[in-house]
Amino acid sequence: MEIEPIGVVHSCYSEKFGIPRQAGLVGKARASIEMYSRFGRQEMFKELMAFSHIWVQFLFHEAQADGWKATVRPPWLGGRQRVGVFASRSPHRPNHIGMSAVRLLDVSFSEAGVRLEVGGGDFVDGTPVIDIKPYIPYSDAIVDAGVGFSGRTAMLEVCLTEEAATFCRWYAQTTDRDLEGLIKQVLAQDPRPASQRGREKCFGIQLWDVNIRWQVEADVVRVLNCYPVNNTFNNTRNT
Repeated sequence: MEIEPIGVVHSCYSEKFGIPRQAGLVGKARASIEMYSRFGRQEMFKELMAFSHIWVQFLFHEAQADGWKATVRPPWLGGRQRVGVFASRSPHRPNHIGMSAVRLLDVSFSEAGVRLEVGGGDFVDGTPVIDIKPYIPYSDAIVDAGVGFSGRTAMLEVCLTEEAATFCRWYAQTTDRDLEGLIKQVLAQDPRPASQRGREKCFGIQLWDVNIRWQVEADVVRVLNCYPVNNTFNNTRNT
């Protein structure tokens, strides 16, 4: 059996650290799916925009080199208790296949190809896409489904220093991206590894082309500062 990727994700999540545990938890997250030319024919997307959400099936490509595990330690259980891999959504699966329901914002056609703009995804930048299907709420949403051990944890309060807030305002004006909103939704999920919680230390996370430095004090996330990843962006800011 061979699976051929049909496209690739360009995501606000430049690295795995900070990606929410499930799709839909960070509504401010934005990504575009660039379809490969063989699968980027306009007729293949006819009537897709009639649906508000889609299922995206993809490969956990950054986990493939590590292989798969029969049992895993899900973050919902603090990373201390093992469960079977098929009772989890771990990327370390036999076939490394993931599936996420995301909001479909736009489908664009141009000489460069077809792109799908989506919101609320949980994809790392560069993720290979293997299939797209419409989300159908009357069959896909099961209102009385049990959640097992994966109940929602408490959300943290997030505040920005004036320096960080000023940068976010400038970034929004320059790129039309709501960086502050994205930061707040991502960090409210408390992306720290379970082993690092309870320690007063500074953490770093990259969203889009921006590094964010933050720490947690008494269950409040304090965003210390934000700065661009590359010098070209920094030079643009100074002009």
